[in-house]
Amino acid sequence: MKESAPNTYRFRLGRAAYIRTGLMALLLLSSFLLCGLVAVLLGLRLFSTYAHTFTFYLKWQDVLLALCCYITFISLGGCVFIIRFLHALHTGYRKEMIVVSDSALIVRDLSHENLSSIFWYISTALTCFLTALVGLIPEVLLAWTVHLPSPELAVLASGVTLVLGLAGLALTVPFLSFIVVGIVGSISFCRKMGSPQTYHLTTNATLSIDRFVLTIIYPDTPESMINLNILELYDQRDLLNLLRERWDGTQRLWNPRLGEEIELALMEAQRSAVLI
Repeated sequence: MKESAPNTYRFRLGRAAYIRTGLMALLLLSSFLLCGLVAVLLGLRLFSTYAHTFTFYLKWQDVLLALCCYITFISLGGCVFIIRFLHALHTGYRKEMIVVSDSALIVRDLSHENLSSIFWYISTALTCFLTALVGLIPEVLLAWTVHLPSPELAVLASGVTLVLGLAGLALTVPFLSFIVVGIVGSISFCRKMGSPQTYHLTTNATLSIDRFVLTIIYPDTPESMINLNILELYDQRDLLNLLRERWDGTQRLWNPRLGEEIELALMEAQRSAVLI
């Protein structure tokens, strides 16, 4: 804990949590970079294997090339997310992760759960694109139906394929729109990654501690859940005691049971100190 101004205290991310989460982030970053590199190489190799002439059907090579391009794109997006989180992680370790003053509580969510959120965000984006490609399978099959030896069979098969293609568009168009919405939403997702959230310590604030996780709720502000285990042991105790002082100063309006929850958390911190 560091007192940067009168009655303003700063708590930094613990060293062990910083190293562990940083290594996990670098591992995920390397995986995204590798996926993007493989997709680029496969796309370049595929690009030179077929003629790029206009046809009334969709070539299967074009589908695979689009998939390679998209994997490259989302892999780069994942890298940007992780770099943004690493910057926030470094700031939380070097400067502050939690700031407590008389009137406000400022926190950064720097848990490793952010990496899971990044992974699932990218995985969902890939799933939506694959689903959209499934809806285009009938357009790819046209390349086979128009070359059937029997003209009657070719017309019949192509007609059936076109009908299926219209049904497939009902699947492709919504999922392509989901992708567009996801790309637009990724800007906000990236900006909020590890960014500080300010909660005014008024009667509208609700604080609770359950299983050593501090939960903060305030109207019109995203909920924050901070695992206190990522702080150093002495910072855990200092923060809990400081929150109890602030809670007493507000006449215990944040949460009537917060005092009991703080006592249980202090006991947990003491047990952790004894084990170490």
